[in-house]
Amino acid sequence: MRRARAAVAVLISMTLLLAGCGHPAPASKPTPTFGPALPGDFGGSGPGTLVSADALPNLDPVLRVKTALAARIVYTSTSGVGDTAVNVSGVVLVPKGAAPQGGWPILVVGHPNTGSETECAPSWSPTLRGLAPTAETFLDAGYIVAVPDYQGLGLAGSPHPFLDSTTAGYNVMDAVRATEKLVPGTSGRWAGYGTGQGGQAVWAADELAADYGLGGQLVGVVAVAPTAAIEGLADSAAAGSLSKDQMLTLHQYLSALANQYNNFHIDDYRHGVVKANWDALSGCTGGSSAERARVISEMTPDDLRPATTDAADALRAYLKKTSLPQGPTAAPMLVVPDGPDALIPQAWTDRALARACGIGDTVMFGTRAQADPTQVLGWLADRFNSVAAQNECPQ
Repeated sequence: MRRARAAVAVLISMTLLLAGCGHPAPASKPTPTFGPALPGDFGGSGPGTLVSADALPNLDPVLRVKTALAARIVYTSTSGVGDTAVNVSGVVLVPKGAAPQGGWPILVVGHPNTGSETECAPSWSPTLRGLAPTAETFLDAGYIVAVPDYQGLGLAGSPHPFLDSTTAGYNVMDAVRATEKLVPGTSGRWAGYGTGQGGQAVWAADELAADYGLGGQLVGVVAVAPTAAIEGLADSAAAGSLSKDQMLTLHQYLSALANQYNNFHIDDYRHGVVKANWDALSGCTGGSSAERARVISEMTPDDLRPATTDAADALRAYLKKTSLPQGPTAAPMLVVPDGPDALIPQAWTDRALARACGIGDTVMFGTRAQADPTQVLGWLADRFNSVAAQNECPQ
């Protein structure tokens, strides 16, 4: 599956007959100061190799009180766009106290969309860009918490392939390997939890786990409002029916495509106030400037409508390449869809889950109450305790 996904990406880039030019990488920005280097197993090579580990001196006080170790790590992963090695950063948090019998279980938390700039990484933020309460919940439950930044966030030098599910899935799995090299006494068992973009990331990891050869045992994933079934954005863009959230997401996705593929002609997709203020729409979520707020208030779906049928078809091909499902999962999933008017409407997610059921996945359909991480602790505990997961797919 890994080679097939990479081949699809190459095929798309070769067959798009759209004239364009290269897009320069954004200018380098200063990085935050981290604490002293930490010990770990830095040997070996390949995906999951631990490159560096540093203390996090400015971590949120609540998390600091609850952790015996808080580290910002850099590790080797794989780009799903070019199937090449790339360094990725992230955070590892270890609960206080002795490891449980059998070793620490690992929970990888896939973060929601934080933006596509380097500084949008959770590892650059004392609160992990708002994930501190979620991390606290899982620390209290006795999990090592690993939060990958995703490729291109936290480290300069490679663009963030926004919503590329394969890249995000690799980043999640390699965070497990790197965590095991940093923390002695792990159990070899792990689970994933993610919201939005993070829901896509852990779902993709579940699909890729068997083929990628991770080693450790994945016991299950929880995907809350996953940005998974995204091919519908192309039809909505062509129909001029994008919501504001969908327009902002599509802007970010188009920017990522322009950074990844030199022959992607971005002006086929941006017009009017959006084209005139393209850069003003960039930046980390939650930090809107007055200029960005103005542009958002003025933008309309027509500003992101594909100029031609061929352009719409090309966008649809890119989105289909990264939409889920793309193959069977290795472990059970608990999926909590979003509402009917959300970024990814529930109907889109329902169709994706129907396809997942059709290829043999074990799926439990969550309720909106389970968007609260405290409401999925029981489901996760059952997976680590080898309790058989309920399969709610139609038989």
